[in-house]
Amino acid sequence: MKTIGAKILVSGGGRCNVTHEVVTPTDFFGNRHIIKNVLAAFSVEQTVKWFASLGVELKREETGKLFPVIDKARTILTALANRCHALGVTIRPDHRVTDVACLNGPEAGFVIHHTHGTLQAKKVILATGGRSIPKSGSDGFGYELARRLGHQVTATVPALVPLVLEDTMFHKTLSGLSHDVELTTVVKGRIVDRRTGSLLWTHFGISGPVVMDASRFWCLAQEQKEAVAVYGNVLPGQNLEQVREWFMEQMRDNPRRSLVKTLAQRLPQRFAEAVIHHVGCEVHMTIAQLPRKDRDHILTALTKFRFPIVQDRGWNYAEVTAGGIPLEEISFRTMESKLVPGLYLIGEILDCDGRIGGFNFQWAWATGFLAGRAVAPPS
Repeated sequence: MKTIGAKILVSGGGRCNVTHEVVTPTDFFGNRHIIKNVLAAFSVEQTVKWFASLGVELKREETGKLFPVIDKARTILTALANRCHALGVTIRPDHRVTDVACLNGPEAGFVIHHTHGTLQAKKVILATGGRSIPKSGSDGFGYELARRLGHQVTATVPALVPLVLEDTMFHKTLSGLSHDVELTTVVKGRIVDRRTGSLLWTHFGISGPVVMDASRFWCLAQEQKEAVAVYGNVLPGQNLEQVREWFMEQMRDNPRRSLVKTLAQRLPQRFAEAVIHHVGCEVHMTIAQLPRKDRDHILTALTKFRFPIVQDRGWNYAEVTAGGIPLEEISFRTMESKLVPGLYLIGEILDCDGRIGGFNFQWAWATGFLAGRAVAPPS
């Protein structure tokens, strides 16, 4: 039996990144007009107040992320479960839904088939999640239910997921090291994304916020069998010519300084050593001894390093799904299906994914609020 709220418990390193202090449509991918209207209906301020009303105070961290003040995700899940109990909501986690079908007749409702039989309902909210972290229960079956009811489903791929590098790369020697990088994703020769943030080297490849945010573009290109490359500039804000100028100054002013000490002025030394070895140079050679060809290789590696990505880390490690039910198929004021009256779709099942930092939770709270208000308007 799946445990309810499993994703809440594992989010934010077990602390639950409830939302972000500033949430805008540009933090998401999807139909931005619809996203804007949904977010406007339930703001971050309303989220904070609502959780406070449940007895959970939130705190802001330097990054803008909001967490429970006691840093425990369990407090969020407990607050939600207690609120359900207070309102008389019946939770049946051992009843696996196998089908949802429309009954004949206008506003006749639905029959829901599950592992213990059937039940009927006037209205149904699909809040199944997408395909990320399938062991939590969100194994993608919600998409199949929506398809059977007549909805389209766009291609779904992992998002906010670490990326695996070729085993011959030097990432294992840097495992645990993090530093800022400007990542550029190029699909079919066109730049589709460029962002700067913290990259974390791991035993399998690369992770960290900047990689997680960029991963959706690599995954989508792979799904569509399009040529894709991800480049890193480890000196963000500096282009090749600017870095070349700096390096030439170093050669004039400190010709006897070793190559590794020169690069370590601006980079973590472990990374400097790895890059030097990667291009086939000796770390302790002086910069005056460096042949022009090798110098060019190093400078290119610093400003346009092509990551040899072989795959993403898969659904078990993806924090969210990119793709899903098109937003154009729902009414953004209520989250009701435009195709099936009485059916509502919320959260990750929809074709909307946000960047890392609490944005996807805010989407969940906002869409859930709209659907809840529509199916059970306050008396």
